[in-house]
Order: sequence, then structure tokens, then C-alpha cells
Amino acid sequence: MIISRTPLRITLGGGGTDLPSYYAQHGGFVISAAVNRYIFIAINRTFGDDYFLKYSELERVDHVDDIAHPIIREALRLHPIGPSIELVSVADIPAGTGLGSSGAFTVGLLRALYAFKREHVTAANLAEEACRIEIDILNRPVGKQDQYIASFGGLTCLDIEPGGQVNVSPLLVSNETLRDLEEHLCMFFTHYSRPADVVLNEQRSRSESGDRDMVDSLDFVKENGLATKAALEQGDTARFAALMDEHWRRKRRRSALMSNDQIDRSYEIAMDSGALGGKLVGAGSGGFLLFYAKDLDSLRSAMAREGLSEVRFVFDFDGSSLLVRD
Repeated sequence: MIISRTPLRITLGGGGTDLPSYYAQHGGFVISAAVNRYIFIAINRTFGDDYFLKYSELERVDHVDDIAHPIIREALRLHPIGPSIELVSVADIPAGTGLGSSGAFTVGLLRALYAFKREHVTAANLAEEACRIEIDILNRPVGKQDQYIASFGGLTCLDIEPGGQVNVSPLLVSNETLRDLEEHLCMFFTHYSRPADVVLNEQRSRSESGDRDMVDSLDFVKENGLATKAALEQGDTARFAALMDEHWRRKRRRSALMSNDQIDRSYEIAMDSGALGGKLVGAGSGGFLLFYAKDLDSLRSAMAREGLSEVRFVFDFDGSSLLVRD
């Protein structure tokens, strides 16, 4: 049996500039952080002659082309290891909550497939192959952030060239700043989940059509991300928090799909209860609210009164890895 473990992520700056519809014209920049919430993929050889797949649904099919799950189907087309395969996926946090689960799933699946075949793959090649499946083959309106941070882990800067080349480098923060972020970043589930494709399709179509408001908004996001990098590398977490707030208030004006009345209410209550800055993690419209706060007790009490449950985390520096190798 092979079991891979792949981290989910939070975005610290520049989110949305990693989509081809933007970076192909302007280049992209994202700061992403892997967290210790994971997707696990297990692959096992069986005595049957079919494909037995267990994820949020159950599939048992005779041929790869009959697999309904698009990512599993395309990954197994690229890596034909069956039949007589059982494949199981388990996640710490459900999909559709803004933590990059689709990209992490694809990376984790590929990591397990390479291990099953006893083949080596670099983190960069793993991430790029995952991007190829999601962006090129399945034509999903996603970017490159999720696949790269799932593969590399850590607090990582992704500088994306117009041609699609991703230059990966660590965010150069001190140990003191790292501890500060782990202590003062708080994440709360809004109880709303959504398919990110709905929000991202709008961004893709508007970017490709040259919509000035969308392009200007993403230009701002990229500059905000670069400013966030500078603030964190200087240890200025108060400035980082202010940039988060500035980013979110600008982002929510981009589209009516970004937020809703309840999320807006929860955000403002948090800002009145000890948060110095925050944002909705992911494409928008649901998932997790992330805040930086000094008065943690006040913030947690306020969010509890709103019925928002907290998910605590620390950063993951391993990226996609193997827990069990046959």
C-alpha cells in the first residue's frame, strides 16, 4: 500500500494573479503557506480486476475511461497502473472551503502514483504535471498556486512569468516572525462552501476580454502581494495585517460573488473585536475567514457568538510526502 499526505494552504498575498488569464499578459505573484491540514491518498493492489475508488462518492468500474472523477481519470490515463486497484481519498477539511483542496488532491494523487510505480519525481515536476491536468487537460479556471504550494510546502513565494514558468523561493521571514504568525493568525469556518469554478470562471472570462476593472483589481492584488512580502520579511506584522484588510476590501468590490451579507457581518464584527486585518481565504463566496489579531480571546469569543468554529493550524514545511511506501 502507498499513502501520500499533501497539505492544504492559506494565501498570504497575491491570490488570483496565478491564473493564466492574468499572468499570461502581466505575470503573477503569490505568497502561499502550507498548513497542517491534509489530504491523504491511499493506493492498494487488489485481487479483483477493476478500479475501486472511494472519495466523497464510491465508484467501481472496469476501465479508466469509465471513471467519473475527472482528476482521477486523467491521472490514471497518464499513469496506467491498473486495473486491480483500490484508491481511497480522505481529507481533514472538505472541498469547496477555499484551502486549495483540488490542487492538493491532484498533487497527492500523482505523488502516490509515482511511488506506486517506484519512480522519482521532483517537487517542481509534480506541481507542473498537476497544473497540466487541471488547467490544460480539464480546462478548469484555476491557477498554479495550489499545486505548487501543495508540492513544495512552507511559506513560499511564487513568481509566475507570462510564459507560465513558476519561480519558487521561500519567504525569508525570521523565526520570530514565523512564531508570531502561527500564534496570531486565526481561521474560522463560515459554514458556506462553494465550487470555486463559479467565481474563477467569471475572473477568467473578464480577464481574457480585457475588462479594465478586473485587470486593475488584479494589478492591485499583485502589488499588495509584493508589499506583503516586504512587510513580512521586515517582521512588520501590523503592516501585514493592514495589507490583508486592504486586499479584502478591494477584492470584495470585484464581484458580487465574492461575499454575502453574513460573511460581511462576521468580518466587521471581527474587526471590532481584536482583529487587525483579515480576508476570506480562496476564490470567494464561502469557506474560511482568516484574521490576524493581537487580542485573540476577544476575537475568538466574538466569532463563537456568531457561530463560526475555529480551525487552528501551524505551517507545514514538508509539502506532499509519503507516509507509507510498499
